[in-house]
Amino acid sequence: EQEFDIPRLEQIRDTFVFSCFTGLAYVDVKKLSSNHIVLGLDGKRCVKIKRSKTDSRSVVPLLPVSQAILNKYKDHPLTREHGLLLPVISNQKTNAFLKEIATICKIQKNLTFHLARHTFATTVTLANGVPIESVSKMLGHQSLKTTQIYAKVIDKKLMEDMEVVKAKYKLGS
Repeated sequence: EQEFDIPRLEQIRDTFVFSCFTGLAYVDVKKLSSNHIVLGLDGKRCVKIKRSKTDSRSVVPLLPVSQAILNKYKDHPLTREHGLLLPVISNQKTNAFLKEIATICKIQKNLTFHLARHTFATTVTLANGVPIESVSKMLGHQSLKTTQIYAKVIDKKLMEDMEVVKAKYKLGS
């Protein structure tokens, strides 16, 4: 929700948030073109892309946040010039600017572009009850074991949260 007066930071924030809501890796967001937007079986827009890292197919329904970001950049000079959907700069500069954004927003976590993919897996999907098999497919994982790493993060957080509840219900309190 942070607003930026500096366009480059706004652009980096938007591409990061786009990845948070699609689970796409940096390299796949960078190459995203209109060819990758298709209608799903339900008639709604999806990103359909072959992951650069694994060469496996990934299909992700576009949530309203993601669609709004695509709409925002449809006439951006960089997207028009290169026929892409988002104005993505180098990974190194993106991560440097994410650190700047983290400082401005007082975020203690080491903010990197890959964290957006992690956020999609844990906070956006698994924590909202999306089956791990569906998450795995959207992330383009070749093995469910890879996706289970994210589920363990959710389980760990659940246990930590329950420790807080247990402390409130200790005998004699």
